[in-house]
Amino acid sequence: MPRPLDKLPKAHLHLHFTGSMRHSTLIELAREQGLHLPDALEQDWPPRLRATDERGWFRFQRLYDIARSVLSKPEHVYRLLRETAEDEAAAGSRWLEIQVDPSGYAQRFGGLTATLELVLDAAARAGEQAGVGMAVVVAANRTKHPLDANTLARLAAQYVGKGVVGFGLSNDERRGQARDFERAFRIAKRAGLLAVPHGGELLGPRSIAQCVDDLEADRVGHGIRAAEDQRLMERLADRQICCEVCPTSNVGLGVAERAADVPVRRLFDSGVPIALGSDDPLLFGSRLLRQYELARDVYGFRDAEIAELARQSIRSSAAPEAVRKELQKEIDDWLVSPSAESSAESSAE
Repeated sequence: MPRPLDKLPKAHLHLHFTGSMRHSTLIELAREQGLHLPDALEQDWPPRLRATDERGWFRFQRLYDIARSVLSKPEHVYRLLRETAEDEAAAGSRWLEIQVDPSGYAQRFGGLTATLELVLDAAARAGEQAGVGMAVVVAANRTKHPLDANTLARLAAQYVGKGVVGFGLSNDERRGQARDFERAFRIAKRAGLLAVPHGGELLGPRSIAQCVDDLEADRVGHGIRAAEDQRLMERLADRQICCEVCPTSNVGLGVAERAADVPVRRLFDSGVPIALGSDDPLLFGSRLLRQYELARDVYGFRDAEIAELARQSIRSSAAPEAVRKELQKEIDDWLVSPSAESSAESSAE
């Protein structure tokens, strides 16, 4: 058998707060509060989604909003992040940057600042208990006005060095061009935050180019459509701008018909840094480890290449330098450890 992927140290850079919830926790919290869940979130889970048209995206967003509604108390936030940290540790993830839009919870948790502080405290506690470094990316919603993004960027800037490491831009990229949010990202970059907008998922290479040119992206959420433009891939490779690729999410939303159609190998072979991510396990049914299994079983990555994927995730993260060095060494140790097959061959000799 090949080397165990759950023992490979890695960083997880594309995971959304609500979407990280365990399905069992969603069911339990809904029943405790007498909340009705649609079949797609209960007996027909994971839902069958196709968000490449307006109707499909609306359904995806509706299910997401229903899931968000079960997190009604601070203790729910602490539970979600504690369980997420435990799941990350089980997958070999040693550094997590979890993305949250505080405005989605501000009304129930006392405002934007109080919500962000709640998430930061819960993340710090959860990470310490599970032995996983946890940081937060504050994300603006591109379907809202850019002024709202400016407000969130200023909020995020106040928590640099206190757990916030990046500023993102999420939701349907067809409904808000990246360049419309240039000021918010300028505020975030000036404060020292990583720029990590989504792009190149539902729209093509031009969406990614806007993230790079107008928002000075350090990473691009998804970014898989870069594979349609050789010159763009060369730019990403030259500047080492990481694409946070989420294969099961791409299939779940209908961006790709099957996992084999996600251009992970093409991006990797072109020198584009990749950080595999799970996006929203609550809606897509699989977590980080599955993405690495796909790298091996579907994309044909050898162990040395899988180790390089893990290295790229760490290099593209905001982890402190000491943490990066430690994890890089542990990746080297994983790679030189004998696989079960080589151990069997040695025993036979």
